[in-house]
Amino acid sequence: MKRTIALAAMVASLGSVALAGPQYVDESGYAASGYDVVAFWSLSQNAVGQAQPNAIPGNASFTHDWNGATWAFSTPENRDLFASAPERYAPQFDGHCAYGIAQGGKVPANPNLWRIVDDKLYLNITPNVVGFWEEDIPGQITAAYENWKGLEVKPASERLWTAINANDGTYAGPAPVTN
Repeated sequence: MKRTIALAAMVASLGSVALAGPQYVDESGYAASGYDVVAFWSLSQNAVGQAQPNAIPGNASFTHDWNGATWAFSTPENRDLFASAPERYAPQFDGHCAYGIAQGGKVPANPNLWRIVDDKLYLNITPNVVGFWEEDIPGQITAAYENWKGLEVKPASERLWTAINANDGTYAGPAPVTN
């Protein structure tokens, strides 16, 4: 009986949003590197083992401040959707790499290396890391939520995902766009 209750409590805790620590913000000055986090839900998600479509750049004209950071969106409608329910759209682990969190550390995340699982957005840092993540996505998520309890209060990563050579070719340019 105690084991059943403990397992139920653990599963319930995995359903919570993993946001609470300092938001990852890179040299763009925006959360999610200036990409529109609401737009991920309009993209066709590819099967495990295939690259995802590129993230949609946000626009500096459509922003919203939340969780200590400025977020950019491609449309005012997406900005308003985010403002009404930011926990639904924000990437888990304050925008850090989900695999990195599963391994016990805060590292930056590349918004073009994404996956939505159980209606939650997860980002990773490099294409190689995506391969490790995809070997056991449920197990990685479980480990990440367990590790997050001790990592959430630590400072956000100061590394730049765009400076990592393994990310060459995973993005066309900086976000957000201005016009």
